Amino acid sequence: MNWDQIQGKWKQVKGQAQAQWGELTDDDLDQVDGNRERLEGLIQERYGKTKEEAKREVDAWLESA
Repeated sequence: MNWDQIQGKWKQVKGQAQAQWGELTDDDLDQVDGNRERLEGLIQERYGKTKEEAKREVDAWLESA
């Protein structure tokens, strides 16, 4: 699945994102609203990851989606 598909189906896939990153709340994911940069930023903030680490995690999540 590519990011355009994720963005278009955000309401359906945000549960999968919350399962992947359990520290992200429903409100966090509502704010993301399909925006990849916001998702990566929240992962960095909540998990203390670097920008590159967050990007790799999102890439891996995309491949599994």
